[in-house]
Amino acid sequence: MDGDPAVEPVLDRFSRILPLPYRVALIIVLGIWAWGLNLHYLSLIRIDVPSLIRYPARNSPHHPPHYLSCYRVATALTIPLVLSLLLFWTLTNGSPSDIAAWEILPNLYLLVLVIGFFVPIPFVSRNGRHRTLATLKRISIGGIAEAQDGKFGDILLADALTSYAKILGDLFISLCMFFSSSHSSTGPPNRNCGGAFWVPFVISVPSLIRLRQCLTEYSRVQKANKQSGTINPATGWGGVHLANALKYSTAFPVIILSALQRSPEPSKYGMSEATLFRLWLAAVFINSAYSFWWDVMRDWDLTLFSSKERDNPDYPWGLRRHRWFHAKEIYYAAIWTDAILRCTWSFKLSPHLDHFNDLEGGIFLMEALEVLRRWIWIFFRVECEWVRNHRGPAPDDILLGDMSSSMYDESD
Repeated sequence: MDGDPAVEPVLDRFSRILPLPYRVALIIVLGIWAWGLNLHYLSLIRIDVPSLIRYPARNSPHHPPHYLSCYRVATALTIPLVLSLLLFWTLTNGSPSDIAAWEILPNLYLLVLVIGFFVPIPFVSRNGRHRTLATLKRISIGGIAEAQDGKFGDILLADALTSYAKILGDLFISLCMFFSSSHSSTGPPNRNCGGAFWVPFVISVPSLIRLRQCLTEYSRVQKANKQSGTINPATGWGGVHLANALKYSTAFPVIILSALQRSPEPSKYGMSEATLFRLWLAAVFINSAYSFWWDVMRDWDLTLFSSKERDNPDYPWGLRRHRWFHAKEIYYAAIWTDAILRCTWSFKLSPHLDHFNDLEGGIFLMEALEVLRRWIWIFFRVECEWVRNHRGPAPDDILLGDMSSSMYDESD
C-alpha cells in the first residue's frame, strides 16, 4: 500500500488537500446534514415527513424531534472527520510521499463511518437505527415495501442513492487502491482499479435498484388487476411504472459509454473516440432530458410540460393548484436549478471547460452539486407527496401524453 514513486509526483494540488477517501467521507457526512435540514424545514411548515415514510413516531414529547437526532448523528460524524483532516494536514504538509505514507488516517475514518451505521449510538433512537438498517437491507437488492409499510421512504432512499452513484464508485476505487500493492488510496485516483468492469458496475447499482423497484411495482399492479378481474382506476394498468423503469435504464448507456471513453484503447471496440463521444452525448442528453421531465411532471406534479394544464388561470403558469410552499418563485427557482444541475455534462461541449470534469477538483464539485440537486429535489418531492395525501391520491398510471394529475380538479 506504499505509494509508487513513479506516480506520486503527479499528485494534483486538490488531492494533496483532500485525498479521495476524505472526499467520499465528506460528501456522505454532508448528505446527512442535508437530510437533517430537509426534516427541519419541512417540520417548520408542518409537513410530517416521518408519517409519510412510516418512520417510528416519538413516544414521548420529551424525545427530541427527528431532525435533531439527525443533526446529532451528523455532528458525531463531523467532529472526528475534522480532527482526522487536521491531523492529516499537519503530518503530511502537502508532501506526496507523506500523503501516501499516512493513507491509514482517511481509511480509519471511513471505518468509523461504516461502524457508525451499525453500532448503537447513545443519543440515537434504537428503533430508528433498526428501521434505517432494515430499509437499507431491503432496497439493497431492489426490494420495496408496500405503501402502508413505508414504500415512499424506500423510494426516497433509493433515489438518493442514485445521486451518490459516482461517490459509491469513488469509495470502491479508494478501497481497491488501499488494498492494492501498487497504489496508495491517497495518491492519484486510479479509476480503472479492479479492471474495466467493477467501477461502472458499482456506479450502476443504484439505478439497477430503482429499475427493479419500478418493475416490482408494475408486477404488483398487474397482479392486483388480475385478482380483481378489472383495472383499478386509481392504479391503471401499471404503465407509469414501466415508464419510470425506462427512465432509470437510460443511465446504463451513459455509464457504459463513459467507461469506454476512459479505456486506453477505445478503437479496439470498433469505434473512434469521436464516435464514442457522439454516442455518449446522445445518451447523456436523453437521460438528462427524460429525468428532468420526470422530476417536474411526475415527482413534483407540476404542469409545465402539459399543454392542457399549464395555462390554467386558477394557478400560476406551469405549476399546480394545491401548493404547500406559498411563494410561486420557489417552484420556478427549483425547476431552473434542477434543469441546470441535470446538465453539468455540457461543460464538455465548451472548448474552455471541456477538461473540467476530468480534473479531481472538478469531479468532486460535480458530485457535490448532484447531492445539492437531490437535496432540493427532496423538498419538492416530499411536498408533492404531502399534497397528494391531503388532497386525494393522484392516479398512479396516466397516459404518457398527459401525465398531469387529476388531483388538481376543483372537486377534490
